[in-house]
Amino acid sequence: MKRSELFFSAAAVPLDYLALLAATAVAYQIRFLPQVRVIRPVIFSLPLGAYLPWAALASAAGILVFAIAGLYRITPNRRLFDELAKIALGCSTCLAGVMAVMFFTRYLFDSRFILLGAWVLSVLFVFLVRVAIRSLQRVLYQWGIGVHRLVLIGGNGVAADLRREFTRRPTLGYRIVAQFPDFAPSVAQEITGLAREDKIDEVVQAGPNLNQQQTLELLALTQEHHLDYTYTADLLGTKVANFQVIIQAGVPMVEVKRTPLDGWGKIWKRGFDIIVAAALIVLLLPLMAVIAVAVVLDSGLPALFSYDRVGERGRRFRFIKFRSMVHNAHQLRYDPAFAAQQKNLREGTPMIKFANDPRVTRVGRLIRRWSMDELPQLFLVLRGTMSLVGPRPHELEEVARYSRVQRQLLDVRPGITGLAQVSGRWPLDFGEEVKLDSYYIQNWSPWLDLQTLLKTPWAIVRRRRMPNV
Repeated sequence: MKRSELFFSAAAVPLDYLALLAATAVAYQIRFLPQVRVIRPVIFSLPLGAYLPWAALASAAGILVFAIAGLYRITPNRRLFDELAKIALGCSTCLAGVMAVMFFTRYLFDSRFILLGAWVLSVLFVFLVRVAIRSLQRVLYQWGIGVHRLVLIGGNGVAADLRREFTRRPTLGYRIVAQFPDFAPSVAQEITGLAREDKIDEVVQAGPNLNQQQTLELLALTQEHHLDYTYTADLLGTKVANFQVIIQAGVPMVEVKRTPLDGWGKIWKRGFDIIVAAALIVLLLPLMAVIAVAVVLDSGLPALFSYDRVGERGRRFRFIKFRSMVHNAHQLRYDPAFAAQQKNLREGTPMIKFANDPRVTRVGRLIRRWSMDELPQLFLVLRGTMSLVGPRPHELEEVARYSRVQRQLLDVRPGITGLAQVSGRWPLDFGEEVKLDSYYIQNWSPWLDLQTLLKTPWAIVRRRRMPNV
């Protein structure tokens, strides 16, 4: 743990308190503005002197709620969207608490405007505080202040990816001091020397094939010199990201869970899918009608194309979308003569994706650019064969070539959009897509679904300018 991270985490507590207090005070002042009083006259007026002690108490309770929500946990490079979600959740909890106190104590405070205004301003002010803290941290990182000075162990692709990312984005706060392809006694001496000279403060094991004894020695070395130790999980490592430790007969047993989407998670996600899909269908039905007519006028009937794809637990289902290709496109896909004339962008993987695919029609090219051909899948979400967010469903022939590890993508319902589609990196090879979808399966949360949905429109706009997409 860097002292600078501890400092900023500690500084966030009084800054958040001041932000909450300022939000409640500003909401009070707005309520008594002449422009607002004209719209809604003040019936019951609580003097400012009596209001502020309650505001201070509620703000203190808000800090406690934020702490429980993990907002003061030292987590490097936490996403701002995740922070905003936790801030909104914490402020909503405080609002519910204030309303409960008013109800049970019969305290008459007839100003829903102040309560609602304080909630909105609290979310805004606290979030702005976090943005300011994050911005200051990144400026300091660029100056080399507070950065994590790393020893990177590993010479594989993962280590290369980390080095490239840390070099490209200095605002992440990581600087690689030394890198070794493996861990050996000579490497241990090098690390010891760097630690004694106070040139490093963290060791990252980027997936080298160390045996158990080497791993224990490396861990002991980091503990001896008070260095942080981090290791990267490979594709198989993501399968143990979600686990629970239970004690049976005095023996600790680790239960590896397939996904948080078991139990209540699955129920919550299904309810969310139904509500959002139904709303989107009502909103987009006129657009879908226009697209259907355009497809028919361009290349004849049918407007929809349906075929079998593989869904949750390997079950087949009829996948539908607006037809964007010629009528015999599916047969041409597996025609050796046709395939020999095309460039497969997914060569060496179970998938087939042709560059500048000649099977795509004129209207099809337009609706594919904007992903409008996927809109009928909202009805599949209502039916329960698909979800709004999840791994994309693949064809039977592709799934038949899946490895055992890749078949974990069938643990959940397939989705219309997913992490692979909004990752910001395009084009993705199949291995990267599997990693992102595996991460989603093992780390699902309602906020991850919401974040993915909100990113999808921007991802579509960004990708429409790219060739072969």
